Amino acid sequence: MNGVSDVKATLISLLLLCAALPAMARELLVGFLSLADDPRYAAQAIEKGDPGSPSGRAAVAAKLGLDDAAFALQAGGWSGARLIAVEAPDVAGLPAALEALVKQGVRHILLELPADGVVRVTAAARGKELLLINTAAPEDALRAAQCSPFLLHTLPSQAMQADALAQLLVARKWTRPLLLTGPSREDDLLLAAFLRSAKRFGLKPVAQRTFKLSADPRERESGNVRLLTANAEYDVVVVFDAGGEFARDLPYRTMLPRPVVGSSGLTAQAWSPWYDRNGAPQLNRRFAKRSGRAMGSHDWSAWIGARAVAEAAAGGAGVAQQLKALKQGDVAVDGYKGQRLTFRAWDGQLRQPLLLTHGNGLVETAPVEGFLHPRSALDTLGFDQPETGCKTP
Repeated sequence: MNGVSDVKATLISLLLLCAALPAMARELLVGFLSLADDPRYAAQAIEKGDPGSPSGRAAVAAKLGLDDAAFALQAGGWSGARLIAVEAPDVAGLPAALEALVKQGVRHILLELPADGVVRVTAAARGKELLLINTAAPEDALRAAQCSPFLLHTLPSQAMQADALAQLLVARKWTRPLLLTGPSREDDLLLAAFLRSAKRFGLKPVAQRTFKLSADPRERESGNVRLLTANAEYDVVVVFDAGGEFARDLPYRTMLPRPVVGSSGLTAQAWSPWYDRNGAPQLNRRFAKRSGRAMGSHDWSAWIGARAVAEAAAGGAGVAQQLKALKQGDVAVDGYKGQRLTFRAWDGQLRQPLLLTHGNGLVETAPVEGFLHPRSALDTLGFDQPETGCKTP
């Protein structure tokens, strides 16, 4: 009889094991949504190599992030993770691309999209249980009036970048900036972010002048650096040029021998290949081996977004609970910046140090020493909770 009992016990154990295998072998599906006609990834734009612009598609960085989180996923009962990349032909095609991912069982999606694309996707995602992460659009409006309860952001906002630069200017006592701005809407957004930072940290702009690049001889003076930077006393030149063409030639051409920051010269970035602390060289080497290029801010943003998704999913809860854990700071992610990083509850932005860098070197890390906050010094960068424009909890 004991033998029969042993056989029955063995069979029951095998049946239980077989029943558990599908759950043990479950795979985390992570979407990666991009645009075929995104001008930021056109070959000509990438060849320019403007500071802060993408140096290539970041899906390879997202895949690296999932691979780097393999141990956490396995500990959470996942067999692994798979990145499913979908490219919409244009902004109008984004809802269909989103639906295609949802039909495959994807509930976590990284967005490599411009701001209007992010808005279109979040509108199409209403009513679905999804977790979206914006990895490529820095516009402040996405963290304010256009925010969404299921949208997080890993790329630094324009306000964060402006605050990082302003802190450095205050620390260096370069408190009298000359502001040069272009005529585009994108340039206006950069200017607005910096004017807020200047007021916040006590900078006193001496003048604000608009440049314009034109082939018309009658407008030649509007693009002349010497004329634009003459007849004023200033400590530093801050340039706002989203297109980058004017800013690229600005350093060393100003009337006074002054540093240039903003869209050229010294810039505030999420990542730099020149960062050599906290395991950064190892991350840079792993990425370069896979992609054949240096890791930039957009790449790091996709990498940390994928890691955040994996860390949250490893907790085993549903998507809504994972999102709540991320926004409440219960899930923190190692971004190789010296501390574990969390998202802000009020606007979904990832708190993070920014790297103040120039063409081939790193100058400083923001928050700059001496700038304090009652909760976290990282909240001195960007919109703090009392000033947030996001009304969605």
